[in-house]
Amino acid sequence: MEQRKALDVQASGLMIILCMIWGIQQVVLKLAAPDISPVMQIAIRSGLSAILVLPLIQLVKGSHLYSKDYLLPGIWLAFLFSAEFLCVAEALRYTTAFHTVVLLYTAPIFVALGLHWKLPSEKLYAVQWLGIAIAFCGIVLSFMGREQQAGPWISQALWGDLLALLAGVMWALTTISLRLTKLSDAPATQTLFYQLAGGFLFLMPVAYFTGQTVIHWTAVAIGSMVFHVLIMSFFSLMLWFWLLRKYLANGLGVFSFLTPIFGMAFGVIFLNEQIELNFIFGTALVMAGVMIVSLHLWIKRLLHWPESI
Repeated sequence: MEQRKALDVQASGLMIILCMIWGIQQVVLKLAAPDISPVMQIAIRSGLSAILVLPLIQLVKGSHLYSKDYLLPGIWLAFLFSAEFLCVAEALRYTTAFHTVVLLYTAPIFVALGLHWKLPSEKLYAVQWLGIAIAFCGIVLSFMGREQQAGPWISQALWGDLLALLAGVMWALTTISLRLTKLSDAPATQTLFYQLAGGFLFLMPVAYFTGQTVIHWTAVAIGSMVFHVLIMSFFSLMLWFWLLRKYLANGLGVFSFLTPIFGMAFGVIFLNEQIELNFIFGTALVMAGVMIVSLHLWIKRLLHWPESI
């Protein structure tokens, strides 16, 4: 097995680019929403990206696309992936893009809780419980700030925030399912194909039955499709899996905390979204909590705390 390396300048630069791509995706979805609904955008991008990924599966030894051991968990994974992005698509109809991306990236908190419950080897340390408590305080602060504002729009915004948070839970369930099923042994291209194909098969009927299939092929709509198919769903994910094979996962994971920051910045720049002061404080608490949970070993070494804490 190839030895994974510590982060270097190349990996750091690529991770910053990836975080920018992931941070802007909700902004692009919302920007094109007047011409093509977010759920329709996600359904189309998933189907076209699945077609691009399928030939790559044949190049990887150990792929078992239609094996019962992999197919059934793959269908479950596809359902969770579809549920996540359905929540994202609906959240964008009611709340801002930067609220959506920040609340979506609470997923590591729910992953930690789920694995703590299912796997003895993933039991949470005291410092991680502290991080979870800080993150949840940040979530509560964000929601409380929304409730203090007046007007009928706020109830819709709160619903959008709840959907974005639920998307984070669905993302966490996807990660947990990958860890606990046979898919943990499957090639990355195979699990990616299940998710993308399922995203098309599950979300296209949702778009049809909810009357969200109307498309105006404007320059913005076409640009959104090109971005999501070629850059977001194909290039960025393939690059991510390549980085995971070459570099240590913990080092790469540190950069993922930049994604919500980029999402907030792009929301302000391209959508002229207004950032509430309470949400800034809430986001800071959420990100601090997620970092404590994910980087607890590094934090304990830095502060010279016992490993058992």
